[in-house]
Amino acid sequence: MTIKRSLLVVPLIVALAVAGVATSGATTTHKHHHAGKSKLARQLAQMRVATAPYVTDLARAKRDGYKIITPMMHNMGFHYLNPTIADFDVKKPPILVYTRRNGQYMLGALEWVFPTKPTKAPLKGAKYGSFPAACHYEDGNFVPAASEDDCAPSHGGSQFFFWHPDLVTLHVWLWHHNPDGLYEGMNPLVAPFNRG
Repeated sequence: MTIKRSLLVVPLIVALAVAGVATSGATTTHKHHHAGKSKLARQLAQMRVATAPYVTDLARAKRDGYKIITPMMHNMGFHYLNPTIADFDVKKPPILVYTRRNGQYMLGALEWVFPTKPTKAPLKGAKYGSFPAACHYEDGNFVPAASEDDCAPSHGGSQFFFWHPDLVTLHVWLWHHNPDGLYEGMNPLVAPFNRG
């Protein structure tokens, strides 16, 4: 009888051990998934703190080195670049994207650009867009151009500012909700502001 009881206990111990391993693996997976979310939440919070002074104060952004590089882009906004920011830093977005209504500017998105798609996403779940090579002018207008040699010294009375090659873009709709997703390039809720 003792042998029979022992034989019944062995499968129970094996089953509990397997269940323990499965639960342990699930807990580890859950912790890694949660850690990824926590890291993104921290990064987004850092972005908010860093860019809060610019939300309704375009003049401050300009004083801090941001210059207009596009006119109002459909379902995006006016893009302002700080040419002194080169590397990815959640606290220093190189591009601020503003909408305008009745003369008032509101920060909607932050943007980073890369010469090629990053091998490791700088933000969890990042999605990328693209922007063609272009000549940019001081008034915010730009003209697609394959080479800087193709850039005119002025355009529409505005002086040449800079040229860039084809770029990979990363938008983060931090200050204006985007129902299509945090990283989508265009935002349908910006449509009412398309006329600037």
